[in-house]
Amino acid sequence: MSGHAGHGTLLTGWGRTAPSRADVLTPRSEDEVVSLVTTLRPRGLVARGLGRSYGDAAQNAGGAVIDMTELKGITDFDEQAGRIRALAGTSLAEIIPAALARGWFLPVSPGTRHVTVGGAIASDIHGKNHHVEGTFGSHVTSLSLACPSKGRIELSPDGKPAPFWATVGGMGLTGVILEAEFDLIPAASSEVLVDTDRAEDLDSLMALLAAEAGHRYSVAWVDCLATGRHLGRGLSLRGDHAPEPAASEPVRAYSPPRSIEVPPIVPGGLLNRWTVRAFNEAYFRAAPMKERGKRASVTSFFHPLDAIGGWNNAYGPRGFIQYQCVVPTGAETSIRWILETLAAEKQPTFLAVLKRFGPRNPGPLSFPIEGWTLAFDCPAGSPGLRQVLDRLDERVAEVGGRVYLTKDARLRPEMLEAMYPELTEWRAVRAELDPDGALGSDLSHRLSL
Repeated sequence: MSGHAGHGTLLTGWGRTAPSRADVLTPRSEDEVVSLVTTLRPRGLVARGLGRSYGDAAQNAGGAVIDMTELKGITDFDEQAGRIRALAGTSLAEIIPAALARGWFLPVSPGTRHVTVGGAIASDIHGKNHHVEGTFGSHVTSLSLACPSKGRIELSPDGKPAPFWATVGGMGLTGVILEAEFDLIPAASSEVLVDTDRAEDLDSLMALLAAEAGHRYSVAWVDCLATGRHLGRGLSLRGDHAPEPAASEPVRAYSPPRSIEVPPIVPGGLLNRWTVRAFNEAYFRAAPMKERGKRASVTSFFHPLDAIGGWNNAYGPRGFIQYQCVVPTGAETSIRWILETLAAEKQPTFLAVLKRFGPRNPGPLSFPIEGWTLAFDCPAGSPGLRQVLDRLDERVAEVGGRVYLTKDARLRPEMLEAMYPELTEWRAVRAELDPDGALGSDLSHRLSL
C-alpha cells in the first residue's frame, strides 16, 4: 500500500493480520530522507519498501512511514568483479534481469523477488543457499545510512563493523538505508538444474538435506498434516545454476511469467484443513520418486508464488500468520516435536518449508543460526492457533533457537531476549545512532525493541 503525507494510510504486512494507520511520506531524494530521519516526530518513523514483511515491521501506528520505492535504480555495476550498487528502493525483480544479462545472479534470493535492497538488508534475508553462502548481508560490502544522530553515514563490515552489523537484520531501527553495494555470484544461465527426491517421513527428508554436499541450493517441502509413520513426509529439492543455457534458451534470458490474481476478498478463505490436506496429498503424489537434472527457470525455482498475484488473499479477510523458527544443530528433535504438535492440534498448516542453515554472521538480530529452519502458514482465524504458537516459541527458545522477526506478528516480548542473546549489545549501538528514539515501528513498540 502507498499514500501521501497526512492521509493516515492504513497499512498491513503481507499476512494482513494487524492493520494500522500512519502518515506515509514519499521522499524524492536521499537528502529528503536524511531530513525526515533527523526530525523528531511523535511515534517516530520507519522505512517501508514493497510491503513483503509478513508482520508489523514496516508499520507505525500513529507515526510516520517513509515509502522508499521512489528511490530506485542501479547506480554502478562492475561486470568483471560482479559487484553492484543500487538505491535502497530498488527491487530484486529489477536487479535479476540486469545481473543475468551480464552472467551474474543475486548472492541470496528469498521466496519472492518483490523485495527491495533496503528491505533485504534490514531483514538480512536468507535463501536456499544459506548453508553455502550465508545471508544477503554477508555479501554487502558497504551501505549508506540516514541515522537520526549523524545524518548520512557510510558503513562497511571492515570500516565500522558494529553499526554495520546492527543495521544488517536491524529491522530498520538503526536508520534508513539509502543505498548499498553488494557482490553477486556467477550464473551462466537463467535456468537451474534441479534434483528431486520424495521422502516418506521426516527422518528420510532431513537425511536428504543433510547429505547434499554438492549443491548450492537445497530446500524441502513438508506435509505438515501427515501423521503416524508418514509424519514430516515431503519433497527434497536441490539445485545449481545450469553451466550453460539450453539449446532452446536465449543466453541468460529472463522473462518472469504473468501472474494470475487471487481476488482481494475471498470470504472465508480458500485454505482450510480439508483443502490443504487435499492439496498436500496431490502435490506429494504428483512429484517423482527421484529425478535428476531437470531444468527449471530461476522464477519457478526461487519464486514460485510470484506467479500468483495477491496469493495472501487466499487465507480470507482475517489474513494469515507465517511462523518461521530455527533450532540449532543438535536440536533436530524439536522439528519433529513441532510437527507432532501441529498435527495433534489439527492446525491447517500450509506451504511448510524446511531448510538447513550454515554458520551465522555477526549481526545481533540476524535470524539464521547454524541448524534447521521450519516455516509454515496458518490462517490467522484458526481456533487455538496463537496458544499453539506460544508453546512453539517456548520450545524453540528452550533449545537455543529463535523466530524470524520479519515474519513475526505475535511474539510475546518476554521471549525476545531468550531468543536473541545479543539484544543488549544491539540496543547499545542503536542508542548511539538514535539516542532520542526517532525511529519506531509497530514491531518495535510491541516487542519493546
